Amino acid sequence: MRFSLAALLLTGLAFTAAAQPAAPPDSVYTAPGSGLAPLATRAPAQAMGTKSFGQLGKNGNLSLLPIPVLFYQAETGLGYGLGALLSGRFSSDTLTRPSNARLQYWTTTKGQSLLQLVHTVYTPGEKFYLNGEISAYDILLYYYGKGPNTATSDESPTAYKLFIINQRIQKQIAPKLFFGAQYRYTSISDLKFDGKTVDGSQTSFVYRDPRLTERERQNTRISGLGPVLTLDTRDVPLAAFKGDLLDASVMFNGTGLGSDYRFVRYQLDARHFQPVGSNRTILALQFLGQFHTGDVPFRELAGIGANLGGVLYDNANLLRGIYEQRYRDRQMVMFQAEIRHKLFPNGGSVLSRFDGAVFGGVGNVNNYIDKFALNDTKYAGGAGIRFNFIRRDRVNLRLDYAAGSGSSPGILFAIGEAF
Repeated sequence: MRFSLAALLLTGLAFTAAAQPAAPPDSVYTAPGSGLAPLATRAPAQAMGTKSFGQLGKNGNLSLLPIPVLFYQAETGLGYGLGALLSGRFSSDTLTRPSNARLQYWTTTKGQSLLQLVHTVYTPGEKFYLNGEISAYDILLYYYGKGPNTATSDESPTAYKLFIINQRIQKQIAPKLFFGAQYRYTSISDLKFDGKTVDGSQTSFVYRDPRLTERERQNTRISGLGPVLTLDTRDVPLAAFKGDLLDASVMFNGTGLGSDYRFVRYQLDARHFQPVGSNRTILALQFLGQFHTGDVPFRELAGIGANLGGVLYDNANLLRGIYEQRYRDRQMVMFQAEIRHKLFPNGGSVLSRFDGAVFGGVGNVNNYIDKFALNDTKYAGGAGIRFNFIRRDRVNLRLDYAAGSGSSPGILFAIGEAF
């Protein structure tokens, strides 16, 4: 989806933040936080004039914030809606990182919509870690085909209803080490592919792609279950300054679970964060590989430029600047890096909340692991600013400008860091 206009109310945000109580001087660097699924690249930008509803929970450690939504895109027309963000700790002990939940709904003048609940919950003492989403989309995305060499000329609009339930439940088995299970269900219905000529023949690449089967052009249900192991030493998962994440999972999708397709998904996600010189500058690195065996429908393929993955990609944006799943296939590897720098550490209550960032990455997809080719590598990068809206939990608002292989440049506005 391509931005025509993004209504961003950063001035209002700065005013609201200035009116908030001052955080302790070191809280910008040491306050714990938790993960929040980012809003999608080139999905609706959110205008977030935010004001606290008040403090909730024991010792007033939970904040509930409204999130107005306003955007315009050529594919959707005018979009508008409302959301809410709940952030804070469900325990008074200092070992438990804050939890959060985001609920949002928007609709557009062209009939598209989203209703979504995303949550990350740490129980007291971090004995259990719960991470999941429930999403219902009525969406339009472009399809370019499968593989690393898809052509812009084959761009074909695909509209469908997408329903997702994805839930992880993990128990702490050692300090910062969690093991458990995840379940994922997706349903695609009411598929529409534009591109008929006057004589009724199909011109959409969805009908011409030799790798896309007739079954994939029909309603599809995918249901899978599998183990997940997570080592997470990050100081603040939502905006880490130091630490590592190593997340390994396997998902078995099969007819016994109600799936229309049988395939296995393997995923490895590794991230590293460290200060460079001082806490004013942070280096963030991520590698993510996703691999499949079996019969995988097009919507479930691994994709670089993926931002609607939600919990599937551990709430990470993969190669900002490349259109949503512009390149997709059964196997995918991706590496990205970002440098985050505090712009005005002594700039007063408002200016000290602004950070800058530069980022870049590379990735590749292919039908077979042994067929990856260096000359098929895709590139993406850009720069942006951050606004530290809730210092206590390190909740940042992110505004990026990014460009990438096979895609036009875009503006991204989201809650939380990209990874």
